[in-house]
Amino acid sequence: MQKTPGIKNIAKPDVDFRYKQCLIIRNDVKMSCGKRCAQAAHASVGAYNGADKALQKAWLSEGQKKVVLKANDERTLYELKVIAERSGISSTLIQDAGMTEIPPGTITALGLGPAKSEDLDKITGNLTLL
Repeated sequence: MQKTPGIKNIAKPDVDFRYKQCLIIRNDVKMSCGKRCAQAAHASVGAYNGADKALQKAWLSEGQKKVVLKANDERTLYELKVIAERSGISSTLIQDAGMTEIPPGTITALGLGPAKSEDLDKITGNLTLL
């Protein structure tokens, strides 16, 4: 394969991610792809801001792994939030302002972490990728 000057080879990294964020999007709310991306970004920033400084630093230093998952309904987001909070994991629910596609106040997403990957897997392991 020919290398392009100035561009690094994007091979599979040798990093073993010990930390990650899980961003969970409601699958029962009709949103465009862009809207879903924006809600995931809000969830990421919100959960990060609520996390312990040491976890923030560890997560940032290894590449900020994020996994985007889907939940079937609003209730699932609330249930996951409670479980995360009881486990000491930063969490944030995203409520849309309703300026574009969906009604104001709609809960669209949940952000969890950064936290240890195995701790998040215990909470979100039954969810599927978006």
